[in-house]
This record gives sequence, structure tokens and C-alpha cells, in this order.
Amino acid sequence: MGLPTRLRVLWLACLPFIVVDNVHAQNEALTTSSASASTVSDVTSSAVVTSSLPSVSLPEQTISSALAVTSLSLSSSAASASATISGSGISLSLPVLSSSAASSLSVTASNNVSSSSSSVSFSSSSSASSTCTSTSGSVAFPFPFFGFVVLVLLLLLVLFPFTLGGEAPPVVPDFEQAWDAAFEKARTFLQGFSLEEKVNVSTGVGWQNGRCVGNIPANEEKGFPGLCLEDSPLGVRFGDFVTAFPTGIHAASTWNRELIRLRGLLMGREHRGKGVNVALGPMMNMGRLAQGGRNWEGFGADPFLAGEAAYETILGLQHAGVQGCAKHYIGNEQEHKRTSTSSFIEDRTIHEIYAHPFMRSVMAGVASVMCSYNLINQTYACENDKTQNDILKREFGFRGYIMSDWQATMSTYGSVFSGLDMTMPGDITFNSGDSYFGGNLTTYVQNNTIPSNRVDDMAERIIAAWFLLHQDSPDYPSVNFNAFHIDDDATNERVDVQADHFRLVREMGRRGMVLLKNENSALPLTGSERSILIAGIDAAPQPGGPNQFGDQGGNEGILAMGWGSGTANFPYLISPYEAIQARARQNRSTLVDWDFMNFDLNTAMQRAARKDVAFVFVNSDSGEDYIPVDGNEGDRKNLTSWHGGDALIRAVASVNPNTVVVVHSVGPLILEDWVEHPNVTAILWAGVSGQEAGNSLVDVLYGDYNPTGRLPYTIAKNMDDYNTQLLTAGDTNDMSHILSIPYNEGLLIDYRWFDAKNITPRYEFGFGLSYTKFKYSGLSITALPSPLGGSSDETQAISRWESGKSTLITEGSSTATWLHRPAFKVSFTLTNTGHVKGGEIPQLYLAHPSSEGEPPLVLKGFTNVDDLEVGEGREVVIYLSRHDVSVWDTEDQGWRRPKGDLANVGVVVGASSRDGRLRGHLPSL
Repeated sequence: MGLPTRLRVLWLACLPFIVVDNVHAQNEALTTSSASASTVSDVTSSAVVTSSLPSVSLPEQTISSALAVTSLSLSSSAASASATISGSGISLSLPVLSSSAASSLSVTASNNVSSSSSSVSFSSSSSASSTCTSTSGSVAFPFPFFGFVVLVLLLLLVLFPFTLGGEAPPVVPDFEQAWDAAFEKARTFLQGFSLEEKVNVSTGVGWQNGRCVGNIPANEEKGFPGLCLEDSPLGVRFGDFVTAFPTGIHAASTWNRELIRLRGLLMGREHRGKGVNVALGPMMNMGRLAQGGRNWEGFGADPFLAGEAAYETILGLQHAGVQGCAKHYIGNEQEHKRTSTSSFIEDRTIHEIYAHPFMRSVMAGVASVMCSYNLINQTYACENDKTQNDILKREFGFRGYIMSDWQATMSTYGSVFSGLDMTMPGDITFNSGDSYFGGNLTTYVQNNTIPSNRVDDMAERIIAAWFLLHQDSPDYPSVNFNAFHIDDDATNERVDVQADHFRLVREMGRRGMVLLKNENSALPLTGSERSILIAGIDAAPQPGGPNQFGDQGGNEGILAMGWGSGTANFPYLISPYEAIQARARQNRSTLVDWDFMNFDLNTAMQRAARKDVAFVFVNSDSGEDYIPVDGNEGDRKNLTSWHGGDALIRAVASVNPNTVVVVHSVGPLILEDWVEHPNVTAILWAGVSGQEAGNSLVDVLYGDYNPTGRLPYTIAKNMDDYNTQLLTAGDTNDMSHILSIPYNEGLLIDYRWFDAKNITPRYEFGFGLSYTKFKYSGLSITALPSPLGGSSDETQAISRWESGKSTLITEGSSTATWLHRPAFKVSFTLTNTGHVKGGEIPQLYLAHPSSEGEPPLVLKGFTNVDDLEVGEGREVVIYLSRHDVSVWDTEDQGWRRPKGDLANVGVVVGASSRDGRLRGHLPSL
């Protein structure tokens, strides 16, 4: 949004030729249009980039996030004038060419994260070829006439002020050709491998027998360097000179696709810089359980939001040349007894809720998927034929490999036949020396129990992913750290991979903070405050340093991530105390006092009295089951503030009429003890935001940034309002040691349950305040025509869907392009009616007819509208695909549209799940 359509078309025309950082098939596929006027082969990546002019464009948010571009300049040797257009962080300097313009055009893209740049020149000479060059690769287009044609089209687009009917829908990327090329290379590469060598490709070397948390052995004779697999979803675990990025849940609370993709890109660069092949993330469990220990690693309690965040993260990671790993597939929603629980989930719930983020991961071209510890419907996840073979590999068309979680492999025959391709870390139990794969798998093949072509398939999938990300390149770094011996100078080269990634950490940190309450304009601070109190241990630096607890398994001082394998070492950690102190020093008339003793309420009250503002910091932590913290074995035992935080808030508020509460939490808390206290004037949900936590916070507190964060889960008034609770004991099935966890709520998780049962939450899913106000108006909903030139199979599939029949299950049927291509356009105007500049996150929910058995409202779209000036109105567009409006038919085993007239499906656009501002209906077919 914000750029005239003809300029976006111009950008798209140039996009296939602009190469930033590594030239990867993943990025090439991202820019692929479904309609092709001309096709150009990238000889480096073996992918195909196509562009169609002038009927295709990309939304601005996709443009900037695809290449992390923050500025773009185009110049011509005969430009007579130029124009500059800004929006969403993009500054576009565009030449206005005269009719006598020279036949060359230079394009430069710059990035505030790195110095990567690219240029492209189009020559009209009949004897020249068009060439794209970048800092990391070049692509030659062997068409002498091609450059001239492109230049003419560009000239026409710039010279003639016509529009193409508004913003064009986004293009659905297709990675099939990139995968085809990778598999062809893999099959050729593996031709000389013996059975034992192929089995080795699928078998880890065992716990702590390599320098990474997971290692596939090298085969130097065959030119295979092996694979390094390393946590975590927020940075390089066990590394030094790495960035501690915001957590997954904090990234989700930004609701910002651009930032989420950029986070993935920078994390990928750091993993690659350390020599890691496979980054063990993102994590995309659904947050079904508010107490769930690892919820903070994931992306919230809604499948659509989690799916979009997973999709963007993987695109970013793999653009950096690192294999992503979607985990944990599926039903691993609590830490307690995670290796001996059976999640009973019915088919529709699997498809519409828990498998959805993994489907989106497949659509992003993800290289690997990790199966979980638990059982699914009484079968271990890593040997579950239905979920792994039928759904993931066949229905979703997943072409990468499935690895086990560490020690989650439970058999040889059952696992291999049910789709498991790699066992991690290799040994059955840590340091046992035995493996279900390795020699056992070799024997099973030799005695014809397992066919050799299944082992071929396993090895091909793993090696194809290696080729897909160009990790066979001699330039790919070797492992230069030691995950188990960080202080060993012989094996840890201490490579600094941080660059200036702290900037992204700070930006995402502040964008993910959610303003929940703001009475009497308590925030932002004006800078004229004479006295400030900072109360609560959560405001303080950690007394033993930011990494005093292994895997962050402790809670003293500022909380910036949870604990467990999903962590990273902090290079530094800015506490709220340090950041507020630094800011207050800029105004010498502000006095700052502090008290970090949570349980000494009398002292806190004495210091809070007569202060202009009293900040109270509280937190709540969680993590993985192998580290108990304060009686919490991974999952939280309750939803109250730690260290007596609720009592501290009440004490301070009893004496100070301007008490501002700041919450750092891994998930929802029950706030009822103090949320309506008249002296609690503001509540800022600061999340778990990584190493720049204090600086991000100060940006919001002082109004340097107008908050746009939105809750990725519901905050209830009472713990019992949640329909799912932590199970520590209960019914066991016929496998007597297995704890049964029935998912009886079906589709009704989080806000869906509150809506269906008419339970009023304290703060609903998607909620968040701003320092300004917005008006929504002018809702328009239209159906988009199907693209011309589609295949007969696609035409028949669309016709079948429109007639109300379910999709037929074929390989990749759930990820088919026609099903996910935009089919409906929802547009409206958003106006800033407040007094300061700000941004908004409009959300789109569908209301299905009750006969469909869907929740009252389901999130199916959102977007970011940044930097609206006071009084400014802007058109906003959100697209819906056929999949977005479909339901899973368990009887027919396919996706179908709602029965009856499609106009019976309501469309609600607003600021949260309970703040609908505009209402309409889908158009009839």
C-alpha cells in the first residue's frame, strides 16, 4: 500500500533481476508469477524466475520483506527528472525518462542491515545480452532482444500515467522446480553410495559426539561434509558472539510479516556464519494450553497467525542459505510427561488447527520437519503413518525430510515405514551407543524387511535439501564453534556473527509490546516528570550476569526469554532499570529511585509515595521439562505473577495515583487482583523481547514509538475460563503408562472458545491500544477472476470447489496454487482520527454459518498500516484465498467451500477479535 500501482509494476519488472545476498532458489521462487510472459533460467540456482507485464504486482509489504530492502534507487543516464515515494520503510527514487533516454537503466537496492547491493542493466543493443549482477552471484539472460523489450515496457509504465485498477494480489510462490533440480542432483550424487553410506546420511552420530547438538557424519571420500543441526528458534544456542533475538511469541505479537521474515533472515545468517546447516526452528505448537511451557517459542494461539509467522520465518531462514526445521509435529502442547502422553485429536481439528502452520511451512519450501515426543491417537508421532505419510508428505506435498526430536525415535521398522527419514541425535538414549537406525536399519534392508528404495528415499530427501539451499558450495562455512565446550579455544573459533542485528532486535522488541490500559494519558511519558520509581526484580539486571543460568533455567532480574533448548546466550542484556536511567539522564530534572526487593512491601510503598510515576515490573516464566524452576517443571503451575508481583503492584498502587505496570511474560496472566485499581493508570505488556529489552521498552514508554503490538492469545479473567488445563494425572489408555489428553474442545481453542461460550475475557485475542485512534470505513468485498491460461486440471479443480465438492486428495492437493491464490479482495479505508502519528493492525475474521460447525469467528487475514499522519486516510487491502474460506470435510477427506450461498459467510474487519468495525459478506458465486 502507498505506492501507485504502476510503480509497483515497475518494481516487479525489476524484481527478478535484483539479487540480494545469496542467489537462492528459495528467493527466486518467491518472486515467481503464476502467469508468464517470459521465462529466464537462473543457471546458479537451477530455479526459474518468471515475470508477467503488466498484469502482475506484489503488495508493498511483500516487496520490502522479500529482500529486506529499505531503499531502492533507479537511475538513468538520461533521466530528466526524478520522484521519491516513501512508505513502510521503502524509499523509492524513480527516474522520469524522456523519449531520448539512453538504453540503460541502473537499479540499486540497499539494506539497513547489511551492505548488500545489486545492480542490473538492460541493454537495447541487438547484439548484447541482459545481465544481472550482485555481490554474490550473476545470472546471464541469453536473449539479445529481451533487454530491449523490458526497457520499452519500463518506459511505457513510467511515461504514461495509467493505473491498473489498484493493488494487485500477492503471488503464491512455487518451489517445485527448485526441488526437482535439487532431487536430480541428489540422485546423481548418491549413485556411488553403498547401503551403509546411505544409512549414515539418515543416522546421527550420537549425543555429544560432534560439535553441534545434532550431527550427520561426513563422507569425505564422496565429498559430503556432513550436517550440523543446531538450536534454537531465537538464535544460535550454545554459541558466543551471537544475537539473542526476540522470542517467537514476541515476534507474533508484532503481527508484522516483514519483521518476522527479517528476523528469520538474520537468524539464518548467524546460523550460517557459525557453520550450521539446519536451524532447529521455527517452533509452531499452537498454545492450546495457556500454561504450556514452550508456548513462548511459538507464534500464539491461532493457526492462521502461527501459520503466517512460520511461513515468513522459513522464507527468511532459507533465503540465508540455512535449512529451516518446522517443529514439533504435532500435538506436543504440554511439557509434563511429554514423552508419554497421547494427544487424541480428530481429523478436522488436525487439519484446521494443528497441522495448518506446517502446511504453510511446506508452502514456504521448508527443508525439514521435526516429529514430536508424544503419541497422536495412540501412535507415537515419529511412527505415525497418518500424520507423516498421508498428511505431511502426500496431502501437503512435503519434499524435505522428517527428523525425530532428540530421542523421540521409538522403533526401526515402524518409524521408517511411517515416514521418519532421520533419527536424532542418533543413539536410542543419550550416550548409549545403540541406534534404531545405523546398523539396525542396514540389517533390516539386508534381510528384506525394509526395501532398499525406502532408504534411497530417505537419503535423497536429506541430500536434496542440502542441494536446495546450496550448502554444497565450497563457500559454505565449516562448523566453527563447539556447542558443548564453549570455552575450548581449539574447537571454538569465536566467530562474531552479530553484525548490527541489535537494530532489528530493538525494532521488533518495541513493535511487539502491547498497550493494554492507558488511563488519563499516563503514557507516553512527557519527559517533564520530576521523580520516577522503578520497582520489582524484573526491572533489574540479572545479578549473576545475563547467562548465569544454563539454558536460561532460572528467574532473577529481567525476563527476556524462557528456558530450555529454545534459548541462546545473551551477548548483553539491557534491563529496564539501565534503559530508564539512561533516558532520564537526558533530562537532568528527573530523579530516579529504585527498589528491587519484591517482598519488602513497606519499603516499596515508602519509595513510591509522592513520585510522579511509579513503574512496577512483574514477570512469569516457563520452559522445557528437563529444568524445573521454582516448582515449575516446564509448564507453569499457575497464571499469577512470579516473586509476589501481584502483591507488589497492589502495595505501590495503594500510595501512588500514577502506577504503571510493565509485564514481561511468556504467556497470559490473570490480572484481576489489580487491573481495575484506580491508581493503576497504565499496563504495558512488554513480552519477552530479547537482548534489547530495556531499550525497546523505553522507546514505547517515552513515545519514541507509538505501540502497535497486539495480543497473540486471550487474557482471561479467571484461569477456569480457559477450557484446557494442564493434565498431570488422569485416565490412561491400554498402554498403561501413557497419559491420555483428549482434545475435546476441537476447533474451540483460545478466543474461539470464549466467543462460542460467550465468556468475557479481560483482554481479547488481537487486542492492543495505541496513543492515537483510528476510524474504519468504506468496506468493499469483491471476487477476483481466475487467471487466464490456467491448466485444465486447475480449471476443473476450481469448478469442483465452486460447485461445493471437496478437493480430491492427490500429492500436494492441500497446497495447490489454485487453492491459495487470492480469490477475494477486501478493501476499506483506515483514517487516523487521533492527535499523533501512528500505525494500526486491521484484522479480518470470517463468520461461517452455524451449520458448518465452525467457531463464531476465525481469523483469516491481517495487515500492517504504518505511520498514518493525523487526519490521513489510506486504502487497506486484505486478500482471501479459497483455502481461507474452506472447511475440512472429514467424510470426503478434502477442502470444500461452505454449503449453500457463499454470501452466508460473514466478513468482520476490525481492531481485535471482539472489536469489529466493519461487517459484510462474501459475494455469491
